[in-house]
Parts: sequence; C-alpha cells; structure tokens
Amino acid sequence: MDQNLLIVIAVFVFVAAVALCIQAGLLFGIYRSARTMEEKASTLLPKVDALVESSRAAVDDSRKQIHEITVKTNDILDVTRKQLARIDEVLEDAAGRARVQFDRAEMVLDDTMNRAHETVALVHNGIMKPLREIQGVSAGIRAALSYLSRNRNGPVPATADEEMFI
Repeated sequence: MDQNLLIVIAVFVFVAAVALCIQAGLLFGIYRSARTMEEKASTLLPKVDALVESSRAAVDDSRKQIHEITVKTNDILDVTRKQLARIDEVLEDAAGRARVQFDRAEMVLDDTMNRAHETVALVHNGIMKPLREIQGVSAGIRAALSYLSRNRNGPVPATADEEMFI
C-alpha cells in the first residue's frame, strides 16, 4: 500500500473515532437529560395520578347525573306529549262546540230577521194599507164636501181684476 493512502485512511479513522466520541458524549448528555426528565416526571406522577383519579370520579358522577337528567327529561317530555294531546282534544272539542253554537246563533238570527220582516209586512198590509185607504176616502169626502159647500156666486172680484192684468 501506498504511504499516502495509509495516511488518508488513518485520518479518516481518526475523524471517525472523534465522531464516535462526540456521539458518545451526546448520547451521554441525552441519557442525563432523560434521567432528569424521569426524576421530574416521577415527582409529577403522583399529582397526575391524583388528577386522573379525580377526573374519573368527576366523569363517573357526571355520567350518573347526566343519566338522571336524561331520564327526568324523557319523563317530562312524555308528560308534555300527553298534556299536549289532551289540550289538542279540548281545543278541538271547544272549536266544534263553538262552531255548533255559532251555527245555532246564525239560525236564531235568521229566524228573528224573518219574523221581523214578516211582522213589518203584516203591519204594513194590516194597518198601514187600511189607514191609507181610510185617509184616501176621507180626503175624497172632504173634497166632495168642500166642492158641495162652496158658493156658486161668480168669481171673486179680486180674481177678476187679476185676470185682466194677465
């Protein structure tokens, strides 16, 4: 082998050895960081466990309460549906009765109007028509009496004077 090649290989071996030492140092630093993190995590672990346990208890209590609320809400909804069905029946019944009463009131009003119209017609034909006939007869009698009782003398002199001016 050539001397230059041997030097180049030795340099590369030295560089590789230095790189391995640096890697070993970095690996040792990572190991120490991991140990410190583990120590810090081990101090936090009881606190986290307590927090997890209290969270579980809170979630369990919440589940129970949510279940109770859901059951009560479903009961309330069932009662509400039943009450709404009853109210709907009552409203339908009331609307039907109101419709019937309105129809009856309309029939009574129509009957009353017909009777009033018949009464007016009877008054007109039974009372007013004979009164008008009596009034017509009395007017005729008055005119006849007036005609018969009037003097047949000549025209009134004032009337004669007036006729000359016309």
